[in-house]
Amino acid sequence: MDAIVLLKQDHKTVNNLFKEFEKTKDAAPAAKKRDLVDQMLTELTTHAFIEETIFYPAARQSVPETEDHVLESVEEHHVVVWLLSELRNLSPDHETFDAKVTVLIENVRHHVEEEEQEFFPEVRKALGRNRLQELGEQMEAAKPNAPSDPLELMSARA
Repeated sequence: MDAIVLLKQDHKTVNNLFKEFEKTKDAAPAAKKRDLVDQMLTELTTHAFIEETIFYPAARQSVPETEDHVLESVEEHHVVVWLLSELRNLSPDHETFDAKVTVLIENVRHHVEEEEQEFFPEVRKALGRNRLQELGEQMEAAKPNAPSDPLELMSARA
């Protein structure tokens, strides 16, 4: 699968979780909120892992003019990682839980918009179909190796 198509599918999966949380957060029982946030945590940690270890390095090497975007993306991941690490052990009944999830959602949506509108088109043009296919296969194969703890991601130390 094409690397950019894979990343966009991940974006869609996470956005669907966000929409479900937003739709049900006021009426959802704590267990439902916990489940949705745990799914977000897994999806976002895995996604960040494959971007940081495979996609971003390939983009930086092959498309040097995207270096600033890659560096900014890693910093955006850093913010998301710390929110995830806080949410990981926070009770859904805690007064800051919904606020933290809302900030997480806003940050991720901003990041996704920049990637899909600005970064991905540049990378697609420079790398071409075959290289993106190769990267997509590497990324798909790497997903099971992603850490479960977001603080183990490279961006946690950025």
